[in-house]
Amino acid sequence: MRILVGGGAGFIGSHFAEAAAKAWPRARVTVLDNLSFAGVRANLDGLKSSPRFQFVKGDICDRRLVDRLMRDTDLVVNFAAETHVDRSLLSAGVFLRTGVQGTHTLVDAARASGRPKKLVLMSTDEVYGPVLAGAADEDAPIRPTSPYAAAKAAGDLVALSYARSFGCPIVIPRACNIYGPRQFPEKAIPVFTTQALLDRPLPVYGDGAQEREWLHVEDAVRALVLLCRRGEPGRVYNVGSGVWRRNLAVVRRILRRLGKPESLIRHVADRPGHDRRYAIRGRAIRSLGWRARVQFEDGLDRTVDWYRAHPAWWRPLRARSSGYLRAQYSARLKARGTAWR
Repeated sequence: MRILVGGGAGFIGSHFAEAAAKAWPRARVTVLDNLSFAGVRANLDGLKSSPRFQFVKGDICDRRLVDRLMRDTDLVVNFAAETHVDRSLLSAGVFLRTGVQGTHTLVDAARASGRPKKLVLMSTDEVYGPVLAGAADEDAPIRPTSPYAAAKAAGDLVALSYARSFGCPIVIPRACNIYGPRQFPEKAIPVFTTQALLDRPLPVYGDGAQEREWLHVEDAVRALVLLCRRGEPGRVYNVGSGVWRRNLAVVRRILRRLGKPESLIRHVADRPGHDRRYAIRGRAIRSLGWRARVQFEDGLDRTVDWYRAHPAWWRPLRARSSGYLRAQYSARLKARGTAWR
């Protein structure tokens, strides 16, 4: 087995690369990552001593490079994407490039390689748009409301067109909010956790009543390994935990875990088009025997403890993102009489 992991130096990708090395102990795992803002080479330190691991710095939009790697690959699992909704509102072009052009490059190179290979292309529940009641099945209409979600939806449609037109064995997992260690410190739980660790204000959008479904990264990669093995080509699989929490409740849990006061919370101006609730129903993957195992409160506590124990990992990354974080939160906090720090 020869496995190519696109975007494997990022949060979910690096956890999957580790899981793949255990699930297929004789496989060769190659990570392709351009080490953009969220790609962290150190995320793969657990694999660097393995003779069956290879890291290639490069872009999934680089057709010549992807063609070369695809010739010697049996399974492709792609996580390469610009993944932050807030960033997509500031600069949509890079999201469209990676989400649409990058996906097309992968699936067309796989088709042209002449060697059958399965492609598992990570997607998101956000393609369904807000679900104010009930939950979206895999065949629900897609109604993305942010450039990030639109790029993922377009990439999904490109991939599914290749599955139907050319018979490419493509599987698309659409997951809810995934959290856990090594998540880039611009995302919600890492932002709140690191701000609290620094005794700085926690910016909560609007009233904080937005509701999200949360899935620990350990459960997510178990689902992905299962779909690599048993996922039916041409199908979409919703991957959800069935556990919803409001953003403000998550923030309060983080503060309690760290022994910090709720006076650090600052309700700030909401972001444009902020979806109130996402929800998915994962009947297809449950029919394969998968269930989420990590209880949310336990998983969140362990995640917060990991950030508390690893300041050497997140402090340099926060510094790398200082311009973005300031642009995103400074004016909002200033309007509440607080400076971003």
